[in-house]
Amino acid sequence: MSYFAVAAARGPRDWAVAELDLGRPADLADVEDVADLLRDVDADASVSLLFVEVDDEYLAVLRLDEGEDLRVFGSDAAFVDESPLGAVLLGDQDRHDTIELPDEDDDYEAPEQPPGNADDIEPVGDSDLLADLGVSGQKLVELCAGEGMMPSDVTTEICAVLGCADAVEELR
Repeated sequence: MSYFAVAAARGPRDWAVAELDLGRPADLADVEDVADLLRDVDADASVSLLFVEVDDEYLAVLRLDEGEDLRVFGSDAAFVDESPLGAVLLGDQDRHDTIELPDEDDDYEAPEQPPGNADDIEPVGDSDLLADLGVSGQKLVELCAGEGMMPSDVTTEICAVLGCADAVEELR
């Protein structure tokens, strides 16, 4: 298993980014241990995000507001079953499909199905964790399901909206 973990912490002026070493999954008791590592990046950050990309297949996003209120999203529930790191990051999250399309009986015209593999993924956690930062839950799931989109592409797209994509790319 190979992974890339990058933290983005919003301070009073701008985003600060840092690569995180999560160690071995066996050394992590639960997602709170990972949240502690994220808190250490900038204890005074108003918002701290952690993007964990694993094996070019899975993405997990963790968010802390003012160092508290941990929220988590995972691109696919299979990450929990296939990886010890996935089990640590997402094991406590509810499995659900965050794309909700109206019933065919409704008069409302349903939006088109997102491109790519939307039927092949099962997002877990809070897909709206970035909504107030400019990436809606539906957009996040669409990015994860986009054909040809790798976790690094999703991270780059999100960080472009946040304004810290260049700094994240420098760490790669």
